[in-house]
Amino acid sequence: MSGIFDTGQVRRAFGRAASSYDSHAVLQDEVQQRLQERLDDLHVAPKTILDVGSGTARGTARLRKRYPHAQTIALDLALPMLRAARKHRSWLRPFSRVCADAEALPLSEASVDLLHSSLCLQWCGQLGTVLDEFRRVLRPQGTLLFRTFGPQTLHELRDAFAEVDSTPHVSRFLDIHQVGDALLAAGFRDPVLERDSFAVTYSDVLGLMRELRAIGATNADTDRSRGLTGKQHLNRVVAAYEKFRHDGRLPASYEVVYAQARAPESSQPRRSEDGGAIASFPIDRLRGSRRSRT
Repeated sequence: MSGIFDTGQVRRAFGRAASSYDSHAVLQDEVQQRLQERLDDLHVAPKTILDVGSGTARGTARLRKRYPHAQTIALDLALPMLRAARKHRSWLRPFSRVCADAEALPLSEASVDLLHSSLCLQWCGQLGTVLDEFRRVLRPQGTLLFRTFGPQTLHELRDAFAEVDSTPHVSRFLDIHQVGDALLAAGFRDPVLERDSFAVTYSDVLGLMRELRAIGATNADTDRSRGLTGKQHLNRVVAAYEKFRHDGRLPASYEVVYAQARAPESSQPRRSEDGGAIASFPIDRLRGSRRSRT
């Protein structure tokens, strides 16, 4: 387990959803395309690109097309997602596939020029750990570009469940200020943060739940109930959701936090928990230092 999320449950849920993901992840695809539109104004020419939480790699394929001469890597926690990604590869524009956890990237230090991640970080229990890894693999002045869900995401579903029981059923997401603080604490420079809102409507709440399962977005909270939700219990949730119906449709809200930043120089300090700075630099840059031999 990692932080507030059960990593094993996240891996299993997205693995099961690999075959159905592309046909249901309409919002996720729209968010990913909007994220990559930000690259139009950045004028970067990366040699190595890492797409963290690539899923079936539709976004990775777009990055490969945008930067045809770059080495492009799709990285995801769920192996079935990466197997499904083969349909988005081509002999003309291939990309590598790596199965790994965002909190422990299997890449060398300072090896990536552009790190892209769309709607993955909300499934990582330790954002600080992930951003430290992002900083480690990015070259100085490398570009970090990601989007993640904010706390208003699926607030209707969260409220409906809260009327029925006190067990968490909808993931807890960080707000824009917490994301910004985490970037600064990790030492990233020139952060830009923005927020978007989306609303998707359904004829009934069961349709929303089926779609969430089809994309792997199931409850992975470590405090979740391990038992099955009974029919009577579910009917009460459905009834509680009805208060949000408008013009004959039920809305599902999504808050999306956008973040862009530059990787610092290797000597740029990180911020400690008490607000102080933690210096970080190669040992060879410490004048007069001597390495002891054992």
